[in-house]
Amino acid sequence: MNQMEVMALLEAHRNEKGIRKWRQSGPRVGKLQSFGIGLTVLRKLAKQIGRDHALALDLWNSDVYDARIIGLLIDDPKQVTRAQAEAQVEDLNQGFLAHVFSSCDATLAKTPFAADLACDWTHSPDPMRRRCGYGLLYEVAKSRKKSAPDDAFFLEKIKRIDQSFSQEDPSVHLAMGAALMGMGKRNRALHGPALKVAKKIGPIPVESERSKCEPFDVVKHLTGDFVTKKLGIKAP
Repeated sequence: MNQMEVMALLEAHRNEKGIRKWRQSGPRVGKLQSFGIGLTVLRKLAKQIGRDHALALDLWNSDVYDARIIGLLIDDPKQVTRAQAEAQVEDLNQGFLAHVFSSCDATLAKTPFAADLACDWTHSPDPMRRRCGYGLLYEVAKSRKKSAPDDAFFLEKIKRIDQSFSQEDPSVHLAMGAALMGMGKRNRALHGPALKVAKKIGPIPVESERSKCEPFDVVKHLTGDFVTKKLGIKAP
């Protein structure tokens, strides 16, 4: 498909209710427009389109929010470069862009440099990079590839969350909590340290432009039946 055909596909799935919510959800940075399409539908459309690096870049450079999301979902991890990631992170300022960019089974997390990027960005002075760094860390923690980082890498990140959470910008807190959850679910060696920090942090408030959400309770996720049975841990 080309950019024009993708735009026609998005127009065919236009959601007027979603557009109204988009317009009512506060001031926008930049000139992005939206077809009001939810992430679940955008994921289905992305699968229909398939991996296409050149098209992904064209869609990212458009002024349509939904098209940018599609671009992030269909990009080819074998062709994404560090320079591209550094350029795109500078332009993450609306809605789920940052979330899809770094988490949500992100394309970026499938690149060969994902772990290195997560490490660098979690130490960045830029809050958006730190947020995305922890988002990537959550995805990297799910990897079962032989090239995935060892436990020492993740233990250092758990320690960093413990030491920096209280001073961190609130915009980064949810990503830190997700990373902590992902690492704690990885194996028994990481579960204990992650749970200890999660108890110290407590439930993390969730601010949403569209609805009132329950706080994100990492402890609840790490002590649920599924995780404790999977890791062979006695439930508290």
